[in-house]
Amino acid sequence: GAGGWSPLVSDKYQWLQIDLGERTEITGVATQGGYGSSDWVTSYVLMFSDGGRNWRQYRQEESIWAFSGNTNADSVVYYKLQHSIKARFLRFVPLSWNLNGRIGMRIEVYGCTYRSEVVGFDGKSCLIYKFHQKLVNALKDVISLKFKTMQSDGILLHRKGQNGDHITLELIKGKLSLLINLGDAKIHPSNAQITLGSLLDDQHWHSVLIEHFNNQINVTVDKHTHHFHAKGEFHYLDHDYELSFGGIPLPGKPGTLSHRNFHGCFENVYYNGVNIIDLARRH
Repeated sequence: GAGGWSPLVSDKYQWLQIDLGERTEITGVATQGGYGSSDWVTSYVLMFSDGGRNWRQYRQEESIWAFSGNTNADSVVYYKLQHSIKARFLRFVPLSWNLNGRIGMRIEVYGCTYRSEVVGFDGKSCLIYKFHQKLVNALKDVISLKFKTMQSDGILLHRKGQNGDHITLELIKGKLSLLINLGDAKIHPSNAQITLGSLLDDQHWHSVLIEHFNNQINVTVDKHTHHFHAKGEFHYLDHDYELSFGGIPLPGKPGTLSHRNFHGCFENVYYNGVNIIDLARRH
């Protein structure tokens, strides 16, 4: 009605869904009750989705989190999100409401259009980035990307240098496996293989950040950061290399865990500040 959203039946199976029209970065939400009524929601959860079919719940500090709602029909309760949501669709799902009324909501969503570079992989292709330069003393090496897939296995990236160093990031049974060999340096734990995350084949976006500086390596998957130290005196990076995303173009390269190429989407792929997807489009 004119006073806001109020479903015919007030139970925990109701939701208010919003289509923002395009992928949007959402930074805050606000709610009121139904205008001039005794209808307001006292707690709710927020769901989000890219396509409107596969939904994910907003979490704060990685725990299931419910928003405290309203205590009357007219006061505005605003929340600045601890971390922004990037989605096209939102669902407000009431958990509790005024005992002397019904479910009633007026809502406002805050944010801006989310601009991104996306590339799709069909499981048979890969994107190769080659860089040729003499060895230099690089202070930091940074790779970042987001991925979305419903396949449990596939190569995300492989970096091969001329001095024998290599990095391979692969999805295996829904978990990320990172294999690193930096020339003479050996990484703890043994075999230089690290397993990260779980259930990453849920068709939601997941972020990966790999940072290497001196003998320190940080790997962040969906805001969870793992710190590792490389042994030895290997403090430079081989900048005569080939970097491939989505697969390994030639079989038998060091660091290969399997030969299954990635099937899904990558977003905002960066290597040391270089926008790889944009570079591929322009060249």
